[in-house]
Amino acid sequence: MFRDEWGRIVATLIRTTGDWDLAEECAQDAFARALETWPRDGVPRNPGAWLTTTARNRALDRLRRSAAGSSKLEEVAVLSGPSEPPEDHSGVDDSGVEDDRLRLIFTCCHPALSLEAQVALTLRTLAGLTTAEIAHAFLVPEPTMAQRLVRAKHKIRHAGIPYRVPPAHLLPERTASVLAVLYLLFNEGYAASTGAALVRIDLCSEALRLARTLAALMPDEPEALGLLALMLLQDARRAARVDASGDLVLLEDQDRRLWNASQIEEGVALLEGALRRGEPGPYQVQAAIAACHASARVAAETDWAEITALYGTLFRMTGSSVVALNRAVAVAMNDGPEAGLAVVDGLSGLSGYHLFHATRADLLRRLDRRDEAADAYRRALALTTSDSERRFLARRLEEVTEG
Repeated sequence: MFRDEWGRIVATLIRTTGDWDLAEECAQDAFARALETWPRDGVPRNPGAWLTTTARNRALDRLRRSAAGSSKLEEVAVLSGPSEPPEDHSGVDDSGVEDDRLRLIFTCCHPALSLEAQVALTLRTLAGLTTAEIAHAFLVPEPTMAQRLVRAKHKIRHAGIPYRVPPAHLLPERTASVLAVLYLLFNEGYAASTGAALVRIDLCSEALRLARTLAALMPDEPEALGLLALMLLQDARRAARVDASGDLVLLEDQDRRLWNASQIEEGVALLEGALRRGEPGPYQVQAAIAACHASARVAAETDWAEITALYGTLFRMTGSSVVALNRAVAVAMNDGPEAGLAVVDGLSGLSGYHLFHATRADLLRRLDRRDEAADAYRRALALTTSDSERRFLARRLEEVTEG
């Protein structure tokens, strides 16, 4: 219920109170109350409505105690409406968008905030990701991320940034930030940074839903179409990415009969429509890479030369070290592990990223350099927080240290 309802509850309370900290604290109180009462009284018929009402009543109590001016009294009046909120927990503003969560994303993505603050604040407030999970996504220390979140909330409050989707002529200035939010939200669902499950279906589904809403809101934005295509093409492989025990299955070993053909077809059609506009961007290029994988009937038919070229294009667009690492993998698959390892060893700034060491370990394993591979697997294991990835890396470490 936390995964399903957190974003809706917090977004609704932020809309009605304008107070981010109050919204998060009262939502937390509602879940704490559920832990106390549901085991005793049973789960309510409509858990989402129960949680929203409980959080709203808690906010109402807090505001009543602190009401000293007309603005606080107005918030009390708003919260004192019908005791049972509508099930979709949404409202309507002059944008015509009836989704509190999408409005919350656009509020977080105000140009007065830095891009990293925009993305981090949305992931914390909308998706309920912990500060540690967000710090992991940005490859920064947790205290650094905590400070960014606090500063972002203060800036929104003191600058009076409105809670709404901006008018159409202002949408383009926030597009990059909103797309980045949805991209990272989906990534955390597609490959969860912590926990027992590799895939968090709730986050993938939420990111897809919001991406569809955004594409409908901005039908002429090719990168919005590209991102939706990318999500569909990646999510299409979900059923094949883990085995019956929940352990990671590499792309080359996946049963492609389990891939979702209708999602692949929709994703490819969206990508083709975006590319016809002649404005290629990073999400379209990533979708094109995903389409290369999706179009290969078996792993041996994968066009690694095309994927290597696409990663080169993506690196020129982004300058991302992670993209450079992905390109190294493609080079290894196309030209052999020794060529790929040479590219990996030329990268810098990724020593704290577990997939850098995991990639290097795999290439060393393929070259039968077992001792070096074992050291790299150990470094990857020390940095990995996903249970599924830890089990996979531990098995590989055992393989290279046998005998």
